[in-house]
This record gives sequence, structure tokens and C-alpha cells, in this order.
Amino acid sequence: MLNQRVATQTGAALCAALLLAGCANQLPQRSEHEARTERKLLDHSLRIEVGEPMVLELPQRRVRVQEQKTFEVTDFEVTRRYDRYTPYQPWRELYEIPLGAVAVVAGIGANLANVVLLGNVPTSATRDWISYGFAGLNPFMNAETNGRSQQNLASVEEQRRDARLEYSSLPWAERPVTVTAGEQSHSLNTDRNGILRLNLLDGPFAEQDIAQVGKLQLSVEDDDGTRADALLLVSHTLRSKLQEAHALIFDDLEGDDVSQWVYRVKRLSELGLEEEASELEQSLVELTRHDPELQQQFLQSLLHDAGRQASPAAGD
Repeated sequence: MLNQRVATQTGAALCAALLLAGCANQLPQRSEHEARTERKLLDHSLRIEVGEPMVLELPQRRVRVQEQKTFEVTDFEVTRRYDRYTPYQPWRELYEIPLGAVAVVAGIGANLANVVLLGNVPTSATRDWISYGFAGLNPFMNAETNGRSQQNLASVEEQRRDARLEYSSLPWAERPVTVTAGEQSHSLNTDRNGILRLNLLDGPFAEQDIAQVGKLQLSVEDDDGTRADALLLVSHTLRSKLQEAHALIFDDLEGDDVSQWVYRVKRLSELGLEEEASELEQSLVELTRHDPELQQQFLQSLLHDAGRQASPAAGD
């Protein structure tokens, strides 16, 4: 009785082992290769280029802001290996067992013919037919099939190929710059090229007594805490001109006559503010575009009294 029980348990264990071993029909391992690049930020800095000279003698200045980064770039070659197998489906044995028997007989015949033909029969007939045949005859294992194979990731290997440093310098495009003038701070934005156009006669400075401010503190800061600062001094000569220049530019134009317009343009030029004089000149030409007679009077007076020649505005 005991021997019968032991024999039964042993047989069951052997059948289970055969079933488990047979279900996993291993296929040749498959490999994938790819290149991977890893970028590591080593340094991040901001730079404010205020230009020369450091002391403002004119109310306008173009300030450039650059963002600079240094990266360590490492190239890797990655190899992934996959274990492949054909999943077991019992109903396939209905046709694999008879096909397996045929394949075994055909394989044996091919091997006999190979002896006669001095080894010229292809391996796909002498060896593969027999392998397929025995796999088909095994009721606990399906024959190899690439079409329905499955795979599991077996290993990943990374091999370092190259390492180098890369540098980038990009404009601080359309980002804020804090400008502190005296006790007031203003947030101004750069353009798409990272240029900040400062104009002490315009923008937020026009509402401030900028003539009393001797320096401008510029600062930028990124989200990660990286920041940069720069200082621009405002000359005493420029400060003495700003208040008068502001009145010449922004006081009501329509309440003045042509002679006052010409005086404003001429006086700005005398103050050394040629760019502001040209801008006011063009504004007055534009203002009179719908009154050709008044525009012509202004242009002639401008030429006669200020020695300046402006082009009339184009019509609609």
C-alpha cells in the first residue's frame, strides 16, 4: 500500500514537472540596441550686458541679458535582451501531434538522404524537421512559432561611449528684468532677442522724478534661484536735462502753434537728445498728415528755423 502511494506521488510529480517544463517552449533570445544621451547640468548663470559707457549720458540704452548653461553630455549604447517563448495552448495538440509524427519521419528520411548526398541536404530538413516533430509529439509543449511568440525582458546593459562638455548661450527672451530706480522698482520685459530697451523719458520712469536718481540697479532671477545684477549710473548732466526734455516731449502738442513745435524739436537737439528730437519731429509730421497746408508750414519752418529737413507723411 505504501509503495503504491509513493509510486502515485512520484508519477504525479513527474507529470507536473513535465507539464511545467513543456509549457515554456523557449525561442532564441532577441536583442535590441539603441543609443541614449544623458545631459547633466553643471553650471547655470545669467549675464546682464549694460554696454558702454557705464555712466548714462543719454536717456535710452539697450541692455542685453543672456542665459548661459554648461552641460556634461554622455552617450550610452544600451542593449536589451529578451527571453522569447511560445505560450502553451492545449487545443493546438490536435494538429501538432500528427504533424509532428510526419515531421519526424520526414526528418529521418532527410538524414538518410543526406548520407547518400554527402551532406548536401539543408539543415532545415535534417535537423529542424526532427526538432519540430518531437516538439509536436510532446502533448505538454507546442511547437515553436514566431508568429505568436511572447517575450520577457531578461537583462539591460549600458555601455558608456563618449563624454563631453556642451555650452549654450541663449537670450533671456521675453522675461522680466527688475529695474530699481531710487526707492521704486519696475518690472520690465525683454524682447524675443533678450534686449531690454531702457528709456528714462518713457514707461514707468516718466511717472517718477528720475532727475533725482543717480543710479539704476538691474537684476534678473530664474526659477531655480540663479540671478545676476548690474549697475548703471546716471550722469549729473543727463539728470539736469531729463525734466526739461520730458516737458518738451509730453506736454500737449495740439495747444501749441508751429513755432512752438519747431522750438521743441530744436531744443531737444540742442540738449544732445537727437534721437528724441527725431521721434518728436516724426510725431508732428504724423499729427499733421490730414492737414497738408499745416504740415507744409511746419516743414518749412523746421527747415528755416532749425535747419532740419523732414519727410512729409504718406497719405492714406
